[in-house]
Amino acid sequence: MDATIQILILAIPLFMFLLLGLLGKYLSPKIAGILGTTAMGVVTALAYYTAFNYFFSGDPNFQREIIGEHGETVVEHLQYIVFNPVWLEFYGNLHINIGFMLDSISAMMLVVITTISFMVNLYSNAYMRDHDGVYEKGFQRYYAFLALFSFSMLGLVVATNIFQMYIFWELVGASSYLLIGFYYTSPAAVSASKKAFIVTRFADLGFLIGILVLSYYTGVFSFMDFTSAPVEGLADTYHISLDTASTVLATKFAGSAAPMFMGCSVLTWALVLIFMGGMGKSAMLPLHIWLPDAMEGPTPVSALIHAATMVVAGVYLVARLFPLYLQETTALEIVTVVGAITAFYAAMVACAQVDIKRVLAFSTISQIAFMMVSLGVCRPEYHHGVGYMASMFHLFTHAMFKALLFLGAGALIHAVHSNNYTAMHGLRKYMPVTHWTFLIGCLAIAGIIPFSGFFSKDEILTACGEYSIFVYIWMSAVAALTAFYMFRLYFLIFWWKEHKVHDPHHAPHDQPWPMTVPLIFLALVSCVAGFINFGDFVTYNGEQHTFDLDWTVAGISLTVAVVSIAVAAKMYMKENPLPDKMAAALPRLWDWCYHRFYWDELYMFITHRIIFGLICKPIAWFDRHIIDGTMDAFATVTNKASWSIKGLQSGNVQTYVWIYLIGALLLGTITYICLI
Repeated sequence: MDATIQILILAIPLFMFLLLGLLGKYLSPKIAGILGTTAMGVVTALAYYTAFNYFFSGDPNFQREIIGEHGETVVEHLQYIVFNPVWLEFYGNLHINIGFMLDSISAMMLVVITTISFMVNLYSNAYMRDHDGVYEKGFQRYYAFLALFSFSMLGLVVATNIFQMYIFWELVGASSYLLIGFYYTSPAAVSASKKAFIVTRFADLGFLIGILVLSYYTGVFSFMDFTSAPVEGLADTYHISLDTASTVLATKFAGSAAPMFMGCSVLTWALVLIFMGGMGKSAMLPLHIWLPDAMEGPTPVSALIHAATMVVAGVYLVARLFPLYLQETTALEIVTVVGAITAFYAAMVACAQVDIKRVLAFSTISQIAFMMVSLGVCRPEYHHGVGYMASMFHLFTHAMFKALLFLGAGALIHAVHSNNYTAMHGLRKYMPVTHWTFLIGCLAIAGIIPFSGFFSKDEILTACGEYSIFVYIWMSAVAALTAFYMFRLYFLIFWWKEHKVHDPHHAPHDQPWPMTVPLIFLALVSCVAGFINFGDFVTYNGEQHTFDLDWTVAGISLTVAVVSIAVAAKMYMKENPLPDKMAAALPRLWDWCYHRFYWDELYMFITHRIIFGLICKPIAWFDRHIIDGTMDAFATVTNKASWSIKGLQSGNVQTYVWIYLIGALLLGTITYICLI
């Protein structure tokens, strides 16, 4: 297979980063925006071609026919390495490659990343200008950072080995830091970018340690070696079947000889540490505190990084190593528990926020946790691993409708110049396109049929029900809260009461076509994506999954969503005292939700009072007074001694003679005494 197209998918955004980063100041903002958007459009077309060719070409490199569980013929999608040159060699067979791997989830992620990136690039051409057409300062730099992020994320999802993934993982973190802190003159943006960078670096330390532990015991970095083995009868060693357990892991971690540490196998510790990296990127408790503050970046950045692509990197990481996680279900249990707690926590907090971007931020945390839970409850014996497929399906649908919601929020902010819903209200007649597309996004995330979120969320709840009735009830409660807080937001923005317009010439209105077209496109995708038989493309164990709605589960989830929307309509569609009464009835709960359960205050207490105050401050005092004081004392003693004996080298010959004679007499006297 010719690798030219796949090389261009990575090379074009990297080239645009270098071009706009180095020569952007010599280009006009308009030209920089056109170049960045056009380049991403080309990358999107190439990614679509690659994904279409992988899924539909019938190429034996990409798929083969197998006999299903019931004797039917099904198509199994294979892993295929397009190119994989050695980058660093260590010893023996241990080396790091930089390559491009195609399989069902990487092909799907190519579509997601490039689609959202292109929509954001197009949208930003209008968003990053004021109403007079004046571009934001640093517009060229902004597009350079967008290109760097797209390159990093694409390199992450097509990585052939875990160390390549880690390299691009860190590049994603660096580009995220640059984009969040784009408004570098704003102290809030600078603080948010540093917070995101520090928290995710702490999580990535666990990821790195997990990689080192895993590679030490296996001697490999390759995903193919980790998750599969060569298929017999095929000459090309890059043809891989996902249903064959890794021989490397089987020999390294099987039986009573498996290495142990503190009561758990080394594989369990490695997978938990790797998941720690995913917790940081995907903002799982307790490493979630950076994501809400990251809303200080431009709103298109929020759509790109914190809704559709970067935050799903943790989900993608667990999915990529899923065969390993199946060997150590303890790690999967941790994934399930962390995901379930995070989903409920974020949904509760979203119900009390007034900043529309923060509501969407906590919604993102909750939905990413939904995907984590879906992976955590996936077992081969439960519904043929439907949880794996459902997680990837929800990743796909969520990317589209959450990007739609963030870009819709950007259009609202651009119109009223505020993130606070109290500055909005009654905007439906002023911004009809934004209103209808935002409503579609709300219906999709709430799980209303026939929008895409209904189908993917129903599959997740089905997987949860197969695993545990408690998990099913818990996640159904999260789904109910999701429908409530999203329609609370919708009614407060577009209904509630009449919007006061002080100057008719500056009334809120729909935005120019570069901002409107992405909204319409993503809304259309959110309407039809649910009808894609996703189980034909992303499968667990090579088994295709045909959607067959369990109407018991679907009916319950749909009823719960409708009731939640009705409650939100009753409370927020028209101005009334019910919200204040509810807050007054549960003041403690409302305050805790509004203040995010005081997680930021807890971190500030731990860092400033305990780490800085009780640990670092005494260490600093010891360093300054004991260590430095000891060194200063040595210097003082040496200095005084030198002053006291400096007369011995005065240059006076007579003095030298007297000292010589006195010394000779003393030496002679001592010698005489010793001889007697």
